[in-house]
Amino acid sequence: MTKKSNRNFDLFINIVLILLSVLWLYPYIWLALSSFKPSNEIFTGFFPSRLTLDHYRFIFETAQSMERPFFKALLNSIFVSGTVTASVILTSCIISFALTKYEYKGGPFVINFIIFQMLLPGFMFTIPTYILIRNMGLLNSYSALILPSIMSGWGIFMISQSYKATPTDYIEAARIDGAKDIWIIFKIMMPLNKSAISIVGLFTFIGIWDNFMWPLIVMKDYQKMPLSVLLASFNHEYGAYVGPVLAGAVMQTIPMVIIFILFRKYFLQGISMSLK
Repeated sequence: MTKKSNRNFDLFINIVLILLSVLWLYPYIWLALSSFKPSNEIFTGFFPSRLTLDHYRFIFETAQSMERPFFKALLNSIFVSGTVTASVILTSCIISFALTKYEYKGGPFVINFIIFQMLLPGFMFTIPTYILIRNMGLLNSYSALILPSIMSGWGIFMISQSYKATPTDYIEAARIDGAKDIWIIFKIMMPLNKSAISIVGLFTFIGIWDNFMWPLIVMKDYQKMPLSVLLASFNHEYGAYVGPVLAGAVMQTIPMVIIFILFRKYFLQGISMSLK
């Protein structure tokens, strides 16, 4: 192909990708704009004639009158998702170091077991986990939302694969200088594998933030309920009010967008490394 043909082909590919991205982003743009539209304009046009905060005001005032603190539920979701994400990153980094940088009998069996349990659907463990949480007396507590998710086989697998590519020369040099393993993990391994850790953290946060079934089962206290469950109960009773429902959906997605924007550099690096 000539140089001109290559430019035309690249231009065509870029146009196609732009059109596909607009098609993919359209529902989210419509959702955000519609949450600020007057109620009579939600389904009549794409751009609003004026912007209003009535839907957001309605959802906060109604939730307060229903004794379902919307803002408290938002803080609950941030606390639970952030705590679980930090725990998964911490445990995955430590366990992955032991799996990849230590030689011991039974190591391959442990790795194969982690891969095997990733193949099992999560709902299989719902009833046994519920019975365990109930017997421990943790129902209607933050611990019921956090403890079952503080470790992740997928997170261990992802970070282990990244650790394998890290040269052991760094570890040996640190040990010669008298560094302990915990120091090596936090000061050497984690900074060198930020991309993989970012992927694990991002997907863990999104998974916990959007988790609906488990909090619905173990949490009945509205003061400790996460946003996903509180919004579902609100939609059930006020589903006819489309504007406030859309406003709640926007507030549900804002933290995930912020997290992605903050860590998109490492996320894209990790994706490119995994494709290679």
